[in-house]
Amino acid sequence: MSEEPQTIVSDKVRRALLELGLTEYEVRAYLALVEHGPMTASELSETKLIPYSKIYEVLGSLVEKGFVETQQGRPAKYFPKSPAAAVESLVQSLERDLHQKSEIAIRELMLIFEEKGGRERPDIWILRGEKSVAEKIREAVSRCEKELLIAAPSFTKEFADILYGLILSVRAKDTKVQLMLSSSLPSNIINRFSQIAEVRVRGQMFGGGIICDNREVVIVFAEDKGPVLAIWSDHAGLAKFAKTYFEYLWKESKKFKRKP
Repeated sequence: MSEEPQTIVSDKVRRALLELGLTEYEVRAYLALVEHGPMTASELSETKLIPYSKIYEVLGSLVEKGFVETQQGRPAKYFPKSPAAAVESLVQSLERDLHQKSEIAIRELMLIFEEKGGRERPDIWILRGEKSVAEKIREAVSRCEKELLIAAPSFTKEFADILYGLILSVRAKDTKVQLMLSSSLPSNIINRFSQIAEVRVRGQMFGGGIICDNREVVIVFAEDKGPVLAIWSDHAGLAKFAKTYFEYLWKESKKFKRKP
């Protein structure tokens, strides 16, 4: 048996295709078509050391997955589809499949979880460190559908970019967003946020945080020294109290006039 011919494709690409769900034989077949152009099943089998007994099964699977198309003839020829189109189609298919499986798991497990009293006691978590707090805020905002209230006395440039992206993501769902900022922040930053949310500013703020749909809250405490400290909770009473306090501060804050 002859050795497999040299290839211009890196091992990193091969591993990526395998991790996307292609088999070793499917990777060999598709890469051969990409590198050498259309071939018959027999030519392809010889080129990449794919057993002839498996070649039609491999090619049929690649056609089904959207990586290869055929041209009828005697013998038939196989053409590679554009890598961009093929991989994107596969990713979309995997995402749909993953979403369906997630829904099945969540739907059935939540029925058991709630039936057994899993939601009798709301969670309260203590968060330490900017990374942990940012991740929890991102997670909570992803569940927000109707209203997002944010109080941010200060933040780093990195967190400002994270917050901007999160607001854009919920605005895509027509979620109402109110953002209260410290007047000590640079005006260009405040103006940037005013392009995507209703913004008010105030001179003094003790801590900050977010409230999602009046049911989930992350409260970030003002830091003097040490790591950022926050609490997350889905306690209805705490979320209601936090919203009431936010609304009080909101009424006392100044409207920001957006600049073009």
